[in-house]
Amino acid sequence: MEHVYNKLLLATEHSENDAGAEALALALARRCGLPLNAVLPIVSNPEYEALAPELAAHAEAQARTRLAALAEAAQRGGVALALHARRGPEPYREIVDEALSLAADLIVIRRRGRRGLLANLLVGEMVRNVVTHAPCSVLVVPRAARMWARRVLVAVDPVMTDMTPVSTAAAIAAQCSVPLSALSVLGDAADTVALADHALQRAASTALAYGVGLDAQMCSGRPHEQIMAAARAQGADLLVIGRRGDESLAHAWLGGVAQKVIGLADLPVLVAVSHVPSSSTTAIPS
Repeated sequence: MEHVYNKLLLATEHSENDAGAEALALALARRCGLPLNAVLPIVSNPEYEALAPELAAHAEAQARTRLAALAEAAQRGGVALALHARRGPEPYREIVDEALSLAADLIVIRRRGRRGLLANLLVGEMVRNVVTHAPCSVLVVPRAARMWARRVLVAVDPVMTDMTPVSTAAAIAAQCSVPLSALSVLGDAADTVALADHALQRAASTALAYGVGLDAQMCSGRPHEQIMAAARAQGADLLVIGRRGDESLAHAWLGGVAQKVIGLADLPVLVAVSHVPSSSTTAIPS
């Protein structure tokens, strides 16, 4: 059976902050009947290993323990799990490289990691870099979030022409038999209303190709506040957004509205990129 996403990659350090991402990734793999790949990044480099071999050995032992615990959880859930620890100076790079080597089409990752100097960041630095550089879609999961079952909400940028987020959201909504909503937040330009109206019409046509009706809405205000308000009001438990263009644009994009949306949402946020499911394929099964 074809799915929107066929090669799932869970990025985890098996900490308490990864609990939501791990639970959702396992549930997703189980529902789809797919194997789950998992990567555990370990901060390491030759200099570190040479200067502090005891610390490097401790990190390796911790990694083995965490991988074993995750393997047990997958076995209990009936999910075939392929585990891989990757070592390097930048954890995000190891995750991205693992996604490339597997040809993964979805990375599932937590929102934030350990508290510390970067505790006030809406999105953890590692996660920010993964979303920015990932070759595929990324599902960012808050610690308390779980599998969606009520409604999918897709944010439609009035000036964006790419319908990938809508295609993905519609495919998921169709197979999971949940309603689909779209929200376009108006900007300051005089022609924004016309642009938003046109974008929502295209979104409705895209959703219709999947046999899904679209509850379309436009509003004014701060985009992240309006998107969060709509998600709460409509009871959405999956939010789909897009990523803008190349990495330079993605950096700027993630520094603004997207970072606030991902960081403040209490539901999973799917950043849909570069994968447009055809209307003949099926999505994530309910």
